[in-house]
Amino acid sequence: MDKRIDLTQGHMVGKLIKLAIPIMGTSFIQMAYNMTDMIWIGRVGSSAVAAVGTAGFFTWLAMAFIMISKVGAEIKVAQSIGEKDLEGTKSYILSAIQINVVLAVLYGLFLIAFCNPLIGFFNLGDGEIIGMSKTYLIVMALGMIFYFINPVFTAIFNGLGDSKTPFIMNTIGLVFNMIFDPLLILGFGPIAPMGVLGAALATVAAQIIVTVAFIIVLIKRKESYLRINLFTKPKWDSIKTICIIGFPGAVQSGLFTLFSMVIGRIIAVFGPVPIAVQKVGSQIEAISWMTAGGLSTALGTFTGQNYGAKKYDRIEKGFGITMGMALILGVFATVLLIGFGKPLFSIFIPEAEAIAGGEVYLRILGYSQLFMCVEITITGLFNGLGRTYIPSIVGILLTGARIPMAYFLSQPGILGINGVWWSISISSILKGLVLASIWFYLVKRKKLYKEGAVMADAV
Repeated sequence: MDKRIDLTQGHMVGKLIKLAIPIMGTSFIQMAYNMTDMIWIGRVGSSAVAAVGTAGFFTWLAMAFIMISKVGAEIKVAQSIGEKDLEGTKSYILSAIQINVVLAVLYGLFLIAFCNPLIGFFNLGDGEIIGMSKTYLIVMALGMIFYFINPVFTAIFNGLGDSKTPFIMNTIGLVFNMIFDPLLILGFGPIAPMGVLGAALATVAAQIIVTVAFIIVLIKRKESYLRINLFTKPKWDSIKTICIIGFPGAVQSGLFTLFSMVIGRIIAVFGPVPIAVQKVGSQIEAISWMTAGGLSTALGTFTGQNYGAKKYDRIEKGFGITMGMALILGVFATVLLIGFGKPLFSIFIPEAEAIAGGEVYLRILGYSQLFMCVEITITGLFNGLGRTYIPSIVGILLTGARIPMAYFLSQPGILGINGVWWSISISSILKGLVLASIWFYLVKRKKLYKEGAVMADAV
């Protein structure tokens, strides 16, 4: 039975909400994975949090490679479904999975081979933290293929208009992760406490379960475009198209991680507590940016299907509806982080010094939440049109500006560690303003869909 939502006709608000809610739920689940790890690893101490956070940069960097097939598949699957080109849909699904598997194997081998210099980059200066970071990184590398494939399965179903299936699959993984985490991190009965090793094993085990669940669904579904054989000869035209569309987002994601690693090195100078503050604080802040990411993904799918069907008026109305939801989210996140930062942070780390630093971090980041939600939502519109390069260029330039800004503002005579937090917040505000200005310019000049068509035809 075809469970996808046809977004090219019918009531827009109802269909957007029906599509968006499971996507936002999936985003919350992905956030909950990380939060669950942080909550339990926080009970071990700031050093363990710093170790997981440091090694986590390289699992975060993996998203750069995942984004190639994830973004490409999500957009082209949506557009081909809108065009009712089911053979094209099948080709894009197969190609995205093939790209993803190859990149997962290569990246996992890279992490294992270069574990020592990668962790050494941060100059942590604490042998215990360094050892825990390496342990976490190697275990995650061994399970990298499962870490890679689940976002792509999710993107494929979202592009089809079936956001409920990935929500259910990822929920299953979260439930297992919530069970594995305390058992393996803190131990229970005959299970000895494993600390950081337990956190890594719990995450990998949960990812394996999600992958198996997705495969079972694919086997049971009867739609022709889901009946694929991974070992089929690669369709190079489809692979090329996916790579061209996904590459700007991949570059942005990779550079974002690299910029964050440099920022992490600046933070490391101030000791393990600020490292832990930033790692936990970013997980709390994910309440807004991952929810906005869910709205963005829903808008991208909606835009892609209607762009394929050449229903441009529906795209504009759908964008207005989604932006309204994003603005409400931005206001909520601002109030939450500025007004309730201390009790939120204290859930994760009970240490007084970390709670005080976390409250300041969340307050500073709170000022940028509305603009960040605007940026992420507009990105979904551009992605659905196949114009992924626009938000990528804006994101790369202004995220890169965080490094000199952080270095300058964090000097002892200026703001110290708070200067790093302000560099992140200011750049997020600028990204929202600039991307909104570009969108307004293209709409006013009536170039939004015309140039998008040229871009889509080119790839």
